Amino acid sequence: MLEKLLYKIESNCNTVDKELITKAFNFSYAAHKEQKRESGEPYIVHPVEVACILAEMGLDTSTIVAGLLHDVIEDTAYTFEDISKEFNIEVANLVEGVTKLGLIKYKTKEEEQADNVRKMLLAMAKDIRVILIKLADRLHNMRTLKYMPVAKQKQKAKETLDIYAPLAHRLGMSKIKWELEDLSLRYLNPNEYYNLVRKIAEKRVEREENINNIMLELKFNLNIVGIDADIDGRPKHFYSIYRKMVAKNKTIDQVFDLTAVRILVNDIGNCYAALGIVHTVYKPIPGRFKDYIAMPKPNMYQSLHSTVIGPHGKPFEIQIRTYEMHKIAEYGIAAHWKYKEGKEGNDDENEKFDSKLSWLKDILEWQGETFDAEEFMEGFKIDLFSDEVFVFSPKGEVINLPLDATPIDFAYRIHTDIGHRCMGAKVNGRMVPLEYHLKTGEIVEIVTSSSPKGPNIDWLNITKSNQAKSKIKAWFKKAKREESIEKGKEVLEKESKRQGYNFGEIAKGEAIEKIYKKYNFKAVDDLFAYVGVGDIMPSTVVNRLREVFENKNKIENLTIEDIEQKITKNTSKDEKKKTDFQGLIVKGEGNVLVRFAKCCNPVPGDDIIGYITKGRGVSVHRRDCKNVETLMKNEINKVVEVSWGASEGKGYITEIEIKADDRYGLLSDIMEIITVTKTQLYSINAKTLKSNVALINIKLKVADIEHLKELQKKITKLTGVIEVYRIKN
Repeated sequence: MLEKLLYKIESNCNTVDKELITKAFNFSYAAHKEQKRESGEPYIVHPVEVACILAEMGLDTSTIVAGLLHDVIEDTAYTFEDISKEFNIEVANLVEGVTKLGLIKYKTKEEEQADNVRKMLLAMAKDIRVILIKLADRLHNMRTLKYMPVAKQKQKAKETLDIYAPLAHRLGMSKIKWELEDLSLRYLNPNEYYNLVRKIAEKRVEREENINNIMLELKFNLNIVGIDADIDGRPKHFYSIYRKMVAKNKTIDQVFDLTAVRILVNDIGNCYAALGIVHTVYKPIPGRFKDYIAMPKPNMYQSLHSTVIGPHGKPFEIQIRTYEMHKIAEYGIAAHWKYKEGKEGNDDENEKFDSKLSWLKDILEWQGETFDAEEFMEGFKIDLFSDEVFVFSPKGEVINLPLDATPIDFAYRIHTDIGHRCMGAKVNGRMVPLEYHLKTGEIVEIVTSSSPKGPNIDWLNITKSNQAKSKIKAWFKKAKREESIEKGKEVLEKESKRQGYNFGEIAKGEAIEKIYKKYNFKAVDDLFAYVGVGDIMPSTVVNRLREVFENKNKIENLTIEDIEQKITKNTSKDEKKKTDFQGLIVKGEGNVLVRFAKCCNPVPGDDIIGYITKGRGVSVHRRDCKNVETLMKNEINKVVEVSWGASEGKGYITEIEIKADDRYGLLSDIMEIITVTKTQLYSINAKTLKSNVALINIKLKVADIEHLKELQKKITKLTGVIEVYRIKN
């Protein structure tokens, strides 16, 4: 394996330190020695294959070393510090960048995926080689996916098609992109994949004969005018053909351009000269010529494309590029990285390199404003997948935007302030509406106001780019915050008055602080703002404040001496147990204020114990509560025996939250279960998130923990319900 890797390095890399590569191989081999892959082969096979893929790209020593070590931190006992000490900080940072967020627990797979993508994007922004290692890792995993269970195959294939293949495309790495797409199709739609392979193979001989004739004819005509060129026939990859068949509802017989002819020449001048010869020999199809040399794609791809009518009247595509363009077309940013090497002091070179990653900076900018995992992943995929248009600023600068982008997208791409001041737009010198869809080649000029009037809320429905949407949302969030805070205060005061309370009185001190901290807000104004925009019901806040206020009034004059006296009074004479609050029995005097501890939320059926608290009666904890363990060590004299008594007719008030796909009839189905299980309902609050997920908060009374479990089990079985859980303060 090591000899194979060193041979790849010898063939593709010039300045790689082979001694360090050998050291990394031995280190990785020792670290993974006891591990096996799903195929049964030694684990070391995987990191070596990843390193070989990186070597084929012609990458540097640190990247190949990191490829050999990329799973060491995640899958072995070695740490970041170990890698840094044994090799260097550069290698350690690359390995850390590739390592997933494996130690964090997530509620959903979407959240985990979103966090891993965010981490990967941030690591890419620091060092683009992180994604090159990750793509090599994913490519080898896809090549060996047949050893995984079928469910895992489909999950990995979909993730690859959604994230990694588009990333490879964005980075201009077409060779890796094509293989990832074909492998994904093989596992996601095996029937379609193998049917396509079979049908293409059936006419391969006939097709190759036609292409060979075309290549000979072109070679002959190019030689006549003295153009030295390499010509080959490149078969379209399966996923590309599959997408075309699905998008245009065609059969394989109706797809003519199964093979493209590629012409490689020495310089740009010969590219255009060769194009002239091609159009002389074969008739071009109008509107099917694209000049990506004069106007490169954002992923650095450069080539001339033309679709022409070939022999027997069948169209085929011709691509013309230089050898250097071809290398960049295959390996994209990896090829550019080689030019950046050793040029750290050259600001012009570094600026050119960084400009090729401007799309990454755009994604990082808007993703910082997006906290919802589903919304982030949807936006991320749109940014990767979207087709593009290329327009010009009045100064001739080329601006790339998503397909169907509007002048508003253009304005925000130029500068945030230009977007906020946008009043109108001119395209090719004439006024157009702001919802106008820009087309490639148009010159766009934004008409601005003298002062930033701010965006219109309707622009969110017009714009196509996530960058513009995030800046518009940020403006409204900031500009409307004060208004939302005032409105929130107003509706809370009205709701308090409706319930017969003064808001200022019940929201004193710790009461309101507990509420906003429950929602993970940093300040009370955040709570007011959310109430103001309708994200939190005012009744929910006031109900909680009212409960705290009423409980406080009951016990504000009760001292610890009073409680101790009540508990110890007549204990020696009468050990009789008396039932108290919600079926609880406190050993001793019965007329004692009892409350449930919020740290462990005991439920009828739990093993419980009581603790005397100053001014608040007896606090009831679960016996295994960590707080009780500490109290029993340090303040055993304040611990009293408490047990569940006959709770018939008493019940226990609790809250559950239901997370479900929003659908018609969901609430009525839940209410039916509450009725069937003879559960008393106290309150219900429901809202729908942007991801079309419903959150339903229900306060109800249950007899005991078994009653609660039965209720949760029945609700969980409803169509679309994701999870049902108790709310813990």
